[in-house]
Amino acid sequence: MHDYRSHTCADLKIEDVGNNVRLSGWVHRIRDHGGVLFVDLRDHYGVTQVLCDPDSPVFSQVENVRSEWCIRIDGEVKARDPDLINSKISTGAIEVFIRDIEVLGASAELPLIVFGDQEYPEETRLRYRYLDLRREVMQQNMKLRADVIASIRRGMWDIGFREYQTPIITASSPEGARDFLVPSRLHEGKFYALPQAPQQFKQLIMVSGFDKYFQIAPCFRDEDPRADRSPTDFYQLDLEMSFVTQQDVFNTISPVIADIFKEFGGGKVVDEPENWEVISYRDAAVWYGTDKPDLRNPIKMQDVSQHFRNSGFAIFSNILEKDGTEIRAIPAPGGGSRKFCDRMNSFAQKEGLPGMGYIFWRESDGNLEAAGPLAKNIGPERTEAIRDQLGLGIGDAAFFLGGTPKTFERVAGKARDVIGDELKLVDTNRFAFAWIVDFPIFEKDDETGKIDFEHNPFSMPQGGLDALNGDPLSVLGYQYDLACNGSELVSGAIRNHQPELMFKAFEIAGYGEDEVRKRFGGMVNAFQFGAPPHGGCAAGIDRIVMLLADQENIREIIMFPMNQRAEDLMMGAPSEPTSDQLMELNLRTISSS
Repeated sequence: MHDYRSHTCADLKIEDVGNNVRLSGWVHRIRDHGGVLFVDLRDHYGVTQVLCDPDSPVFSQVENVRSEWCIRIDGEVKARDPDLINSKISTGAIEVFIRDIEVLGASAELPLIVFGDQEYPEETRLRYRYLDLRREVMQQNMKLRADVIASIRRGMWDIGFREYQTPIITASSPEGARDFLVPSRLHEGKFYALPQAPQQFKQLIMVSGFDKYFQIAPCFRDEDPRADRSPTDFYQLDLEMSFVTQQDVFNTISPVIADIFKEFGGGKVVDEPENWEVISYRDAAVWYGTDKPDLRNPIKMQDVSQHFRNSGFAIFSNILEKDGTEIRAIPAPGGGSRKFCDRMNSFAQKEGLPGMGYIFWRESDGNLEAAGPLAKNIGPERTEAIRDQLGLGIGDAAFFLGGTPKTFERVAGKARDVIGDELKLVDTNRFAFAWIVDFPIFEKDDETGKIDFEHNPFSMPQGGLDALNGDPLSVLGYQYDLACNGSELVSGAIRNHQPELMFKAFEIAGYGEDEVRKRFGGMVNAFQFGAPPHGGCAAGIDRIVMLLADQENIREIIMFPMNQRAEDLMMGAPSEPTSDQLMELNLRTISSS
């Protein structure tokens, strides 16, 4: 017999009754029923109930084991009494009577309990991550992650892509976040960088004549943490293709993403890719207040400025006298009560705004009546025009925010989400996808008036050089994101592969040709030697798994994540280098105190 096991803790069935077996695993739970000891023995695959009574030659040894001890047992498989069968586990029809036991690894007192669903502070969970990972939900999350990555790889190979690896140590290349720098021992005073993404390398692969590339790529960015973003590193499905249009990229990646969500989405509805909405960046901002809208929520905001110009509501009327302002309405079907309206007004105040105006419609003496301070100020004709535009009726409400869109759009988007959740309008049994397109390439700083890149500077401008010779703020790029249930899953672009166009785009943003060559010399030089039109995208593995696992925090689906302060409490990173290490690198540290 094998030194440690003849079967896993998920293998044994009723057909094994009478056999002598060997199992190894962890003591999940111990129960003493009138002198008979029942032990739930757990391994990666499942749980088997093993038991021992005073007639067993090792009864005294079994009495000593505690939770999370790692043990090996030999014993005989027996059938459970019919009324004691546990249908919730694969081995629920049998149990194993212990004849011999060996302690493979005793456990000290546990800082967190593996059995059950007890909540522990995140600091404790991350410090003892190896124990936290033993819990069933974490085991399932990590298996899901591995299975998703394996399925993605199969899917990409099936459609003609090959996986190529790009460097982990490279030159610093601004991608919109801070680099992690690595000092060079051989080149004093110089630094490598960990890649924020394989962006330049995958474009160079296209220049090298490899028509299709993909990689499950690690990316490193020194970012402030959020619930849906790691502060140090993440993984993405990175791909690039030559001789493609924007629609070609959509047609390639959409079925891969759809198949993943169909396979691992737990039966939730996944629309076919040809039915995914395509929404302009501008429309997404107006309708949803974000470029990653949750389309499970049917609420669509609208511009209602025309109904408030020169109206009796002075606040909104005065706002509209300034350039670049508007009044936006958030419809709230079923939200037509003063109590709900007051609650949403309080929400806006907590978000830093003075409040939200509102109108709600109710029945009065058999007639439809508009209620609320706004309705009284603007009068029945304007109120009725608003109701008609928004398609609302008795029992519904609408909320209003005004100003320049940048001042209220974020809160409007959050309010839309809250309204949808509270009024139970969100279809939680669905993964709703939408391509967001037509991103502006440039933006203008309101204080300095300087033009800079708003989005990916390597995107091909729509209209080419002619567009770049016009108003920079009107230039749109062939750039696109895929949103799902309020998260950005995919981001990509058709690349600007023509040096003259690249130099012109950077010139508009205040970067001369010398600066561009200094920062991106490898790619710019390559583009002078017959670069093909190309484009691609990257899909966030962590966010995909987070949605599939129905988790709200990305650390729940990463095996060894950092905490909110970008610290590894388990391994003690970041740590101070030794004096010898600093001397070898010709570095010294300076205290900020």
